[in-house]
Amino acid sequence: MLKVGLTGNIASGKSTVARIWRSLDATVVDADLLARQAVEPGTPAHASIAREWGGKVLDEEGGLDRAALRRIVFADPGARERLEAIVHPAVAELRDEAYRAAAGRGEPLVVGDIPLLFEAGLVDDFDAVVLVEAPEEVRLARLVADRGLDPAEARQMIAAQMPSELKRARADYVIPNHGSLMDLERRAREVWVELKRRARG
Repeated sequence: MLKVGLTGNIASGKSTVARIWRSLDATVVDADLLARQAVEPGTPAHASIAREWGGKVLDEEGGLDRAALRRIVFADPGARERLEAIVHPAVAELRDEAYRAAAGRGEPLVVGDIPLLFEAGLVDDFDAVVLVEAPEEVRLARLVADRGLDPAEARQMIAAQMPSELKRARADYVIPNHGSLMDLERRAREVWVELKRRARG
């Protein structure tokens, strides 16, 4: 089974590529979805986060207040490292379960949609890495316009990730996303065809 890592810095368009690939019947294991599952109330990761930061990162029902937690960890690299040390192992366990299930179904190719693939040191876990990228000023504008973030907070989020040019050097495929949606879809489909060819051996 060919394991493909799909990544891209925040607001690069990675999720759009994942959606395009799903429309082509790809099996996509979404790390963001797994991260939400990993920290649901009652999980060990949720308990660890509550012990670390207390009630200021919990909502009225006891779930995570993600906006509050995000503000803390993007302003403090040490806090971000502590959060990642809690969440990443739990997500990795869920991801491995999903890969085993795909292999059990005899699927020839599975995609891991992982925003922090490079930052988490997961490059060597994949047979191929696909990077979606867009210029920083484009990503900043998307965060402000599409997600309603304050420009300063958006810049903090961008600065917290490894620069895209460093990732490009280690990616097997690059999908640029500074043009139209049609351009993005065309390149995403081209890469998907190549990946399927590789999976067939």
